[in-house]
Amino acid sequence: MIFGTGDYTLMAHRASYKSSCLSVAIALMMVLYPTENIIFLRKADKDVAEMLRMVAQALESQILKDIVSILYGRDLVIIERSQDHLSTNLWTSPMGAPQLLGLGLRSSITGKHCTKVITDDICNTEDRKSRAERENTKQVYYELHNICNRGGRIINLGTKWHKDDVFTIMPNQHIYTCYDTGLMTEAEIQQKRDEMSPSLFAANYELKYVADGNVLFPSALLDGKEANIYNGYGHIDAAYGGGDSVAFTIMKRNTDGSYTAYGKIWPEAHVENCLTEIYNLWEGYRCGTVFSERNADKGYLAKSLQGLEVPAQTYHEQQNKYVKISTHLKKAWKKIHWIPETDPEYLVQITDYTEQAAHDDAPDSAASLVRIFEGKNPATTADYLRGGL
Repeated sequence: MIFGTGDYTLMAHRASYKSSCLSVAIALMMVLYPTENIIFLRKADKDVAEMLRMVAQALESQILKDIVSILYGRDLVIIERSQDHLSTNLWTSPMGAPQLLGLGLRSSITGKHCTKVITDDICNTEDRKSRAERENTKQVYYELHNICNRGGRIINLGTKWHKDDVFTIMPNQHIYTCYDTGLMTEAEIQQKRDEMSPSLFAANYELKYVADGNVLFPSALLDGKEANIYNGYGHIDAAYGGGDSVAFTIMKRNTDGSYTAYGKIWPEAHVENCLTEIYNLWEGYRCGTVFSERNADKGYLAKSLQGLEVPAQTYHEQQNKYVKISTHLKKAWKKIHWIPETDPEYLVQITDYTEQAAHDDAPDSAASLVRIFEGKNPATTADYLRGGL
């Protein structure tokens, strides 16, 4: 990245320190080539600030200060610093541009110019699921050639997510899989393979696109004991008419790390029409706090539950649904013991689930509860132990 010539693309598996390496490389570029400005791009604006923080931390290290002292006989000082730009006292520009400028992929780049363009994870799960997003990412990448000065370079880091994503047009690719770096043991590789779908593992750790040839979840374990589900959490995946289902899941984590669970769906339903039956199930199985996301209804469902004296909590969903299901639920699936009273259609929706499935309400609800038990969005102890007693 620092001493190469021409465009360069680095693809490496998750947790391979590529972003850490990049932050050090950018800091060294700013020191070794102080007359060359850099534009850095990530998918979202909010992700840019983290990289600039890491670059600033490298610039403030004693090693970089010593290098500048030896090379230039002066102290290294950051003279401009914000969430989207950095400049040192080595930088002089008659145009007033910052030495390092960070941008999100949807930021305007018209009229900007630089010696080096660096992209980091401009292709992500959004590109995996959306053709329009893939085409937009490609279009922005093409435009980067217009802002890179003659003799400049475009450097790319990231992970391939789809057979037709932006990496198909990025040149000079250097690929380091989980088998190449030596950073992961065979046991760690196998653990990651067990925790996610084949296509997600291939993208994250083998750096290749593989279509899902099989469903994620084999037959469910229908040997759960009802008494083991008491005082568990509940989750509602709400629907408001149309083709989606309302899914209700109750789950409790056992002392040995396994789970006992119950699930039911109401196809093509409005959640308001299901509340009486949900309440009866909640009471009958002595369920505690019931969770639901507030993205769509701004907490309307939680207020309806609280009106029935059901302890309810909401959360804002930010995780990609397929990633959530194929990681959290996939990892826990073999440890979930469903009680025999579980709705067969609920389990069919899970065992038939693929990335292209028309309906994903049941697996989404179950995956959300597993994630909650793993430490996200915990209920208060008082709510959790209410238990319907």
